[in-house]
Amino acid sequence: MIEPSILERVQSHVRDFARGADANLFTRAHGSMLADACGRQYIDFSSAAGALNYGHENPLLLHMLRRRLKEESSMPDPVRALRRFREAFDGYLLQPRGWEYLVNYTGTTAAAAVETALKIARATTGRRKVVSFTRCDAFRGETSSRIVWTASTGIGDTLFMPYDGSFGPDVDTMAYLERQLETCRQPQDKPAAVVVETVLGEGAIDVLSWRWLRELDRLCKRHGMLLIMDETIVGCGRTGRFFSFEASGVRADMVAMSRSLSGFGLPMSLLLCRPDMPTPRDYTESAGERAGVALLTAEHVLEAYWADDSFAVHVRRKERLVRDWLENLVQAYAHLGLGVRGRGLIQGLVTPARSGVATAVASTALSAGLVTLTTGTHDEVLKIQPALTIDEDLLVQGLEILERSVCTVLEAR
Repeated sequence: MIEPSILERVQSHVRDFARGADANLFTRAHGSMLADACGRQYIDFSSAAGALNYGHENPLLLHMLRRRLKEESSMPDPVRALRRFREAFDGYLLQPRGWEYLVNYTGTTAAAAVETALKIARATTGRRKVVSFTRCDAFRGETSSRIVWTASTGIGDTLFMPYDGSFGPDVDTMAYLERQLETCRQPQDKPAAVVVETVLGEGAIDVLSWRWLRELDRLCKRHGMLLIMDETIVGCGRTGRFFSFEASGVRADMVAMSRSLSGFGLPMSLLLCRPDMPTPRDYTESAGERAGVALLTAEHVLEAYWADDSFAVHVRRKERLVRDWLENLVQAYAHLGLGVRGRGLIQGLVTPARSGVATAVASTALSAGLVTLTTGTHDEVLKIQPALTIDEDLLVQGLEILERSVCTVLEAR
């Protein structure tokens, strides 16, 4: 039997959600509420680490799924389900934005979507290396896309570069990257692609600026590199728009998507590619019935929430509510070095590193009926990630619990 201390040292931090609370604590879930075996209720500010953007057992999606399964009279065929999903994706998302992408089903994992993107980039450019970004103090090691480690064919093929703001507001990290590229003697020595997230969802909730992203896009074009947006964590509406990067005006060469696509936590991943790129392998033939259901519910998500901009407007209104609440809290304890960062409904309350404050707040909040997670190298950031569909009154209740928990922890110190 493996000692718990060994697991704690070696277990991937990607599984922070599973390790952040007692896995046996919750026995039921509905909407934005969890319940334990004793019937005690908890407000959920974790959304299964973002896998359930629309809450637990969403009744609208359940109703649509039951209706469709009744019409089908059998489990959905994945090939036909993918065709319908592509039509919905194009009609609800791509056409209104004037975008042209091929929608490719890449399997069940985020890593599969990124791996497919890297294969296409290497085949298109004839190059091997890939750029991934690190938000760090002296490169503390939080990559913008942790799955690049597994999707890349080797660590030697991955160049880790500083994320926007890594060295403070006065250091231009884009100029640093360009200087590195200029040292390449031959064009084939340059990277094939750049993989970037707009928010480090599995890191410390760092956020890039649109100016920085636009500069990165221009840099990619100058050096013949492909721009891959990693939307596997903060896509699907988490930042207030379906695509987290769309407000920047940047048009990526490829877009990897995964988490919350199905609306029920069913695993699936997509890769959007420019039409002139090589077509990746079609996985639907061997995907089975489970993929058919995931694609079916993903189609329902688009129909229910993304047919127009009204749902996104509601999400952005909730963002302002959460952000104002957190900034007021930070001002109340300005002398303690707290901070706020995030975009949409993924926000982080930043506490001093190695202080243990964020962990203590999460524990206190759990005792008071609120489920949150911590993130960052030293678990110094409290992650606020409620369902996009959470009722505003319930959102305020959760924020009140959070505020009381912060006050309790900080006043005790």
